[in-house]
Amino acid sequence: MAFNYQELKNIKSEALIDDTITSANIGDGQVHTEKINSGTMTAPKFASGSVNTSSGTVTGTMPVNKGGTGLTSVGGNNTVLTTNNAGNGLAYANTGLRSMQVFTGGGTWNKPSGVRYIHVQVTGAGGGGSGHGEAGGAGGYAEEIINVSNVGSVSVSIGNAGGGTYYANRAGNSNGSSFGNYCSASGGRGANRNNQHSGGLPGVGSGGNLNSYGGGGGSHHQSYGPGGRSFWGGSTASGHPQGGNFAHNHQSHAAYGAGGQGGYFHGIRGANGRNGLVVITEYY
Repeated sequence: MAFNYQELKNIKSEALIDDTITSANIGDGQVHTEKINSGTMTAPKFASGSVNTSSGTVTGTMPVNKGGTGLTSVGGNNTVLTTNNAGNGLAYANTGLRSMQVFTGGGTWNKPSGVRYIHVQVTGAGGGGSGHGEAGGAGGYAEEIINVSNVGSVSVSIGNAGGGTYYANRAGNSNGSSFGNYCSASGGRGANRNNQHSGGLPGVGSGGNLNSYGGGGGSHHQSYGPGGRSFWGGSTASGHPQGGNFAHNHQSHAAYGAGGQGGYFHGIRGANGRNGLVVITEYY
């Protein structure tokens, strides 16, 4: 019988006896994807374990549109797989909380690498206290979430506290704090500034997603003048004539932005307020 090359070309899979073509009969690289019709290699035609995915048998990078990542390696420690900045692929990146910067004095906030959002908390300084229980008002408070993807640095200013004084005198007003042009908080006023024998009025936040007043200062003989409470807490302890200028001597033992504690009686000096504060919490 003569050999018919055309008939050989037309041999289909059902004409082959099982196991008649083995891997030894096929040289590496001789079967290309263009020689296999779509759908002809189905799961039932593969024996269990015939394709070893744990070795170098399967190579290449599967693209995103085929269910893969389009990447050739995994990311670094504590990174997650996320959409890239261009929005057209995947990438490994840091995420979540990164760090915090606290400003107790003026300066410049510089964005750390990779940070996209910041949570800013701004507190104004507290006003000073007077004698006979008249206390200063606390600084205001502002809070804001800011997208800093296109921001490199921001100037920070911190308010100075108002000074304490003796009975019937007007205690010092304080200054506000700010985070650039984004948000700010005004300082509290000193005792007796708005009315004799009265506590100082508080400051207030502005420009933030949340803006709030601080606490007002205590008045003449009102439990010996508690200073206005700031967002971070209250003023220092009140004193007694046995302790002399007790509140004034311990005025640093108060929360940032708190108003100055009032002195116990006529000849006892009220405490200074506390300086302001800016806190920046940074996120990837």
